[in-house]
Amino acid sequence: MVIIMAGLKEYLIRRVITFIPTIIGVTIIVFLIANIIPADPARAWAGGERARPEVIERIRKMYHLDEPWYIQYIFVIRGIINYFINPNHEGALVDPLTSRYVFDDIFLRFSTTLQLAIFAEIFILAIGIPLGLISALKKDTLLDTFVRIFALVGVSLPIFWIGYIFIWIFFTNLGWTTLAGVPVPKCYETGTCPITTHVPLFDAIFAGEFDTLMQIIKRFWLPGLTLGLGAAGVLARIVRNSFLDALNSDFIEFAKAKGLPRRWIWRHALKNALVPIITVIGLQFGGLLGGAVITETVFGLPGIGRYAVNAISNLDMPAVIGSTLLFSFLYVLVNLVVDITYSIIDPRIRY
Repeated sequence: MVIIMAGLKEYLIRRVITFIPTIIGVTIIVFLIANIIPADPARAWAGGERARPEVIERIRKMYHLDEPWYIQYIFVIRGIINYFINPNHEGALVDPLTSRYVFDDIFLRFSTTLQLAIFAEIFILAIGIPLGLISALKKDTLLDTFVRIFALVGVSLPIFWIGYIFIWIFFTNLGWTTLAGVPVPKCYETGTCPITTHVPLFDAIFAGEFDTLMQIIKRFWLPGLTLGLGAAGVLARIVRNSFLDALNSDFIEFAKAKGLPRRWIWRHALKNALVPIITVIGLQFGGLLGGAVITETVFGLPGIGRYAVNAISNLDMPAVIGSTLLFSFLYVLVNLVVDITYSIIDPRIRY
């Protein structure tokens, strides 16, 4: 056990070391692409064609836009680092359009995207895993054909089309959901939250505000279903194929020959099929945390995906770099958690 933990510790150190150049590389690529765009960010931030020349020049000096791209990049990264290392955010990067710290704007919206991702992941797991298992156990039957068609249709249909159809059914006709605002616990106003995570879903549970919890569920379940439906189809196919591969392996054939109970066989086959399933689940959740622009737009959710797209439209490069940095960090973090999970579900995997 000591050897395993030591190997895992060394692996974690290696992965953390690779995180830094990966994240830096992603932000540099995004920054270079932004600099290639034939536009004048200073003029756009100052108000467009009617902006006064002295204001444009002041902004250009403030954000080092009159210097080489690598100087601009260092300025942006330094401002992001100062936000996290200085308690009063001295020297932190300020958004030129909102005049607020970039990561204040990002974290204000991230809780919405996180809640959307949680609801979407619940639907992905609740739909994808059972359908995949049933499809594998009923191979080449009508039910198996239905699951495969469902997976194909779920991936093929545009999310915005599914979203509008669901809104027409569940909001306009049935009234099972709401589309206005984002509910927050009352304890935010009174300052009486026992634990503050800045995620309304969790804080409502910790504060025992179950009426607020129901409002959050009513607000997020439909966009979560819309976002998770296609991914559930993909997961169902992965579960089906992985489970079938495990059921056809030698040790399962040996267990069947010994006459072991079917439930025992299924349990051990599923355990051996989990590695690719966990991989797909982790990649899907990491992608969801990056923001679902279309879903957030259709359902009017002020998430980080919409924030990033608006920043791109307004040439707001500090906001774009900040969002990219958060996306890349979350994605590599989720991948690290997935790799650690491998060693737990499959002892044959060593680091």
